[in-house]
Parts: sequence; C-alpha cells; structure tokens
Amino acid sequence: MGPEEGCEAEAVDSFCPSDEDVDKWMSSAFHMAREALETGEVPVGCLMVYKDEVVGKGRNEVNETKNATRHAEMVALDQVLDWCRRSSLDVRSVCEQTVLYVTVEPCIMCAAALRLLNIPVVAYGCSNERFGGCGSVLDVSSAHLPQTGTKFKCVSGHRAEEAVEMLKTFYKQENPNGTNGLFFFWFLSLLFFHLFSLFCFLV
Repeated sequence: MGPEEGCEAEAVDSFCPSDEDVDKWMSSAFHMAREALETGEVPVGCLMVYKDEVVGKGRNEVNETKNATRHAEMVALDQVLDWCRRSSLDVRSVCEQTVLYVTVEPCIMCAAALRLLNIPVVAYGCSNERFGGCGSVLDVSSAHLPQTGTKFKCVSGHRAEEAVEMLKTFYKQENPNGTNGLFFFWFLSLLFFHLFSLFCFLV
C-alpha cells in the first residue's frame, strides 16, 4: 500500500488513515464486495467513515436495479446524505472529514461525485483499468479544475491482488447485463465527464 500523488499534503494530512485503519475498514469493504459477487454483481464494496463512524456503505447494485449508476460509492453517498439529514449536520462539513474505503479504484463518474462533495481521501485496493477516475483512465482526483470541488488524495494497493481475483471471478461468469451493459456504462461515463468538464468551463 502506498499514497499516490493527488492533492496538497497539508489539506489532507489530518485525515490520512493509518495502516491499522485501512486494514480495519477495508476488511469490511471486502466483505461487501464478496456479497456483491455472490449476488451476481461486479464485486466492489465500500465504506465511508466520518470520525471513526461508518456513515455510508454500499456494494454494486447495477444488475439488481437495472441502473448503471448504482455503483457502491453512489449507494454509500446516498446513505451519507440521508445520515446528515437525520443528524441535522451540514453535508459539506461532514464530507470534508470523511474517508472512503473501496475495494476498486472509483470510476470517472464516482470520482467526480467524490470531488464535488469534497471527500479528502480515498483508499482503494486495485486499479480500475477500464473506467478508473483516479489516474488509470482519467485523473479526476488531482486534475486542476477550479471551483469544482477539491482534489483528493488516493491511497492504493491494499489487498489489490484479492480485489483483482474477485473481478476475474465475476468476469468469468455470465453477466446478466452482458456487453450491452458495458457499452452503456462507457457511454454514461463519457457523457458524465463531458458534462462535468462543461460545468468546470462555465464556472
């Protein structure tokens, strides 16, 4: 495991998780990824931790909901927003002190959402060579995009081989959404990124 270049160190040092924290929370994220695999979903799981409390967690629900946007991170973010409402806390303040632990590098769509909500640190297992938004395909996490959220730091590589093996297991199976779902998500990711870029230009 090692930090990747992503944002100014002083902005995130106080939220950089310890090795013990990463191991603890990633274990739970991998448990959720295994649940996703068992239910026929792409095996990705995540937790969002605010002041040592899990305020959101999720696993992929794309096949279950027939909705290509229901990635683990988006499911967890919905829970964070709901938790803030129920706790009468400001969403921005909470997100600025929340760390995401996820088994696979967030895609372009999810990375943009994390940036817009000012999540400071993302710890992930393996790279996402198809859709990665933290450097593998596009580097949304550290791109210079003034007035469009904040850059976030990535800590990668924790149990990466295990995450890759789960992905291989899934793709050896018959995906109920098949190739059509893959092409649709490619289209959705590119559309989201273009809209995101247009927004950056306009502001």
